[in-house]
Amino acid sequence: MNPVLKIITALLALILAAGIGLSIALAALYVHYAPTLPEADAVRDVRLQTPLQVRSADGRLMGEFAEERRIPVSMDAIPQQVREAFIAAEDERFYDHPGVDVMGLARAALNVVSTGGERSQGGSTITMQLARNIFLTRERTYERKLREIFLAIRLEQEMTKDEILELYLNKIYLGQRAYGIEAASRVYFGRSLDQLELDEIATLAALPKAPSTTNPVTSPERAEIRRNYVLRRMLETGAIDEQAFEEALARPVLSERHTAATEIDAHWVAEMARQMVVNLWGDEAYRRGLQVHTTIDARQQEAANQALREGLLEYDERHGFRGPEMRIPSTTLEDADARERALKAIGVHGRLLFPAVVLEPSGEGVLQVDGGPIGELEIRPEDREWAGSPDFAPGDVIRVRPYVDGRWRLAQKPEVTGAVIAQSPEDGAILALAGGFDFFENRYDRTTQAQRQAGSAFKPLVYSLALRQGHRPDGTVIDAPMVFDDPALGAEWRPQNYTRRFHGETTLREALANSRNLASIRLLNTLGTRNVHQELARFGLDQEAQPDNLSMVLGTGTLTPLQLNNAYGVFASGGRLNSPWIISRIETVDGEVLYEAATERACPAPCENPKGQDLPLVASGGALQYTDPVPVLEPGVAWQMSDMLRSVITSGTGRRAMELGRSDLAGKTGTTNSYRDAWFAGFNAELVATAWIGFDDNRELGRRESGGRAALPIWTRFMGNVLADQPERPVERPDDVVRTAILPNGQRAPSDDAPGARNQWLLPNQIPERGHAMPGRGSGNGSETGQDPELVF
Repeated sequence: MNPVLKIITALLALILAAGIGLSIALAALYVHYAPTLPEADAVRDVRLQTPLQVRSADGRLMGEFAEERRIPVSMDAIPQQVREAFIAAEDERFYDHPGVDVMGLARAALNVVSTGGERSQGGSTITMQLARNIFLTRERTYERKLREIFLAIRLEQEMTKDEILELYLNKIYLGQRAYGIEAASRVYFGRSLDQLELDEIATLAALPKAPSTTNPVTSPERAEIRRNYVLRRMLETGAIDEQAFEEALARPVLSERHTAATEIDAHWVAEMARQMVVNLWGDEAYRRGLQVHTTIDARQQEAANQALREGLLEYDERHGFRGPEMRIPSTTLEDADARERALKAIGVHGRLLFPAVVLEPSGEGVLQVDGGPIGELEIRPEDREWAGSPDFAPGDVIRVRPYVDGRWRLAQKPEVTGAVIAQSPEDGAILALAGGFDFFENRYDRTTQAQRQAGSAFKPLVYSLALRQGHRPDGTVIDAPMVFDDPALGAEWRPQNYTRRFHGETTLREALANSRNLASIRLLNTLGTRNVHQELARFGLDQEAQPDNLSMVLGTGTLTPLQLNNAYGVFASGGRLNSPWIISRIETVDGEVLYEAATERACPAPCENPKGQDLPLVASGGALQYTDPVPVLEPGVAWQMSDMLRSVITSGTGRRAMELGRSDLAGKTGTTNSYRDAWFAGFNAELVATAWIGFDDNRELGRRESGGRAALPIWTRFMGNVLADQPERPVERPDDVVRTAILPNGQRAPSDDAPGARNQWLLPNQIPERGHAMPGRGSGNGSETGQDPELVF
């Protein structure tokens, strides 16, 4: 035999023997690992995690929370171009190989040899990636790779190519907690797959290799490099033509993280509910598909958002324009794509204030701008009223907001903040909660976390305790100067009225309606500060947060808007103290009820919590769980207070609320020292609501920014919206008050028709014997019982 032929024959025999040996070895390894590999049917049964959802009382979505975001789609719903993009980027021969690409594995093996086994690259088909992502770990070992190969072969034997591709596209991790292409499409572009452009599809297909480093949100430059590679691969595989390639290549990578589309803007409530549920079930709450139903009324929530934002903008405009928000560099200004990216990064504030960059100012009051939905902004007379004639330069970033008739106005982000809280007096359910201007700018919830001084809004609590002790609403107290020694300050305390005027003998009703400090201090001194301080628990307040001295009646202690609102609910409910609560029901995705509040709002009586589970405390927010109401004031006292607080609106500091044209409203303004806080708390029998405005850093709001000017407009806007077309619901007069004729000197009249007698609705302990006066009348200086020997505050 020819020597050369002998050598060739020997080599062929050796190769054949090696091939047979390798085949036997692979077969033996497969037999070894096969029992530990999952069946292909198990792939089809893998359950997708269902997120935690928080809903309003009528079932509208307020928030969605999940460790992983998944939105599975069927193969029929996946556009052909999406399939082609991922195949071109990840596995060009997907439809030809049996689950393992030998050529790809060979390249990977050569890479291992060339790098001394330190790195591994390529070689994984789509089928192998599916096997690894569902069942196996990501550790880089030879054993893991073998198991991956064997499982991929099994999947190819028992599933069609389209089934494999569909599962892969639904399970692959694409960054930003998004698993699957539909979830990624919503997260990165805020649209579904069938609405994406070619360049956006390629951006998604670029992610599997390195979802953290090629992320279009966090790394747009790297994302563009990888996207262009995918487009080039699509061109090479024939998935797109040259024209489509060039057009997609020219488009910038523009992406921002989109959250789940909510139906109501109630993020503070959703976050509150999330904390409570996670405190109960831990991270499992994000995977069980829990449905959390709250007490939030969708219409009232939107009204609270609008009222607060408009009120804060009105305050902000009263204090002038602060100038452009920032200025972008000229290199960014000259590049349209860079400008667009910069404006996206700045973002819309409070769903209302859009960013825009000045391109060219005009001396005629017209700005050429880029951003938001406009290209030109006219500085109108209503803008000049608060902003003057601002001087803008190219690159200045400003804010615009929609106005009437489709017009746009100059705006700015308000530095001031505020809160609106509304509850049902019937059971304390929270119906609306707005904790600031923009949740995504600052998640601090002012309704439950901001400890602020209440000012004169605190006075009704003290006045109600005076009524309990026998003082009449039309009894009198002296409004005159007082001087107290203050050992703590080493000086005298000379309290003043807001108007710096004195009114002498005045009724309790007039003193409260016009918020007279001196009369209120004298009334508290008559009652005894220690006695009143001990009674504050009736309103659900923390006594330690309130001073035990005469300044208490001026609201120098601290409380949250929710605490003040809940205290006013005692008057609106006929004397019952409710616990504010937010969650009515929690159930699984299968409908199993895990928690239900034992109230008629949640379920008709009899109703018991099926699991006997108490909801935990919310961080900084207190226990927001339903409990049965507790009677804390006589119904007659509560009614008398509501009647006195109606006088605040009809003839006192809350007269602006008369514009609503209703006679069933009651409430009280509050303004703290140096105008740091402005309040209005008010109610009817249907609804109790509080508006607060102030700065987070406790700086002054500015002179004249009282509760009646800064907070009351927010309250009236909210109540006017919510109560529009609703019948009047005054607090109902109870049976424990009796119509009694009182003479001008404070004595009981001998008959109802006695000359000069005035009929009043009084409690039994407020009715004087015939010929005698009750406390709060007499000479007008009141009793000194309970007066503190020393005043320290």
